[in-house]
Amino acid sequence: MVKLVFIQPDGDSQTVEAEPGVTVMEAAKLNDIAGIEAECGGACACATCHVYVDADWVEKTGKPEAIEEDMLDFAFDVRPESRLSCQIKVTPALDGLTLRVPAKQF
Repeated sequence: MVKLVFIQPDGDSQTVEAEPGVTVMEAAKLNDIAGIEAECGGACACATCHVYVDADWVEKTGKPEAIEEDMLDFAFDVRPESRLSCQIKVTPALDGLTLRVPAKQF
């Protein structure tokens, strides 16, 4: 299992375990992470699973593809470290991945 750390806007954090192969969004939904709405169910058709990847993890999670960048245009308070959690696959290399949940999704 891979540990993922979600930090809320108020600083509270929740560490969850995820199976390699699922997306960060799926892990968030399975563990009731507040603020991850995922209205499209992971189809990269909305921006309601927006997260900020901590700087130490940006390289390991990779850069967004064109479709993800297009959807991020609809997200609130997009930053260089913004990603859609539905587009980040959990791998053993992401053990300890830290993500911040935005104050709002849209």
